Amino acid sequence: MAAAATDRAREIRVWDPLVRVLHWSLAIAVALAWATAEESERVHEVMGYAVLAIVAVRLVWGFVGSRHARFADFVRPPREVLAYARGLLDGTAPRHLGHNPLAGWMILVLLAALLLTAGTGWLAQATAGGLAHAFEEVHEAAANGLLVLIGLHVLGVLAESWREGENLVRAMITGRKRAVSGA
Repeated sequence: MAAAATDRAREIRVWDPLVRVLHWSLAIAVALAWATAEESERVHEVMGYAVLAIVAVRLVWGFVGSRHARFADFVRPPREVLAYARGLLDGTAPRHLGHNPLAGWMILVLLAALLLTAGTGWLAQATAGGLAHAFEEVHEAAANGLLVLIGLHVLGVLAESWREGENLVRAMITGRKRAVSGA
């Protein structure tokens, strides 16, 4: 019991409750949209609207939210991202309490892919004829691209968890990570 309390004392809050709820809500909405794409048009559409709403809230929270929720905290210039990537290759990449520079850019790409996928799904329903068909084609391609990005995201989380010796899935559930030395 004392060891657990000591471990908890060495952890600090990184991700606020809204970031975590939005993250897991997106995961559920995307999974349900994917699972119902051919089975239930109504559920698929509702999940698409949910994705749009969740992304909209996350975009706002990226500017006004808590420290580690803000884009300014984790979206780094390309030069820093490349330096971090080189550090990963040579074993010198520093640990980041929030998202690392590569993860920051992955978040932006995922948000853009989510908007593209859900937005073209909506446009396919809101238009008619050849334009609707074109939006359907883009929607399907975007959804497939989104699945690839999600796979890369999961692989990145697993790799970073292994590299840092920290369960990042648990951290995204609890909001807490091991404190940086001296923090």
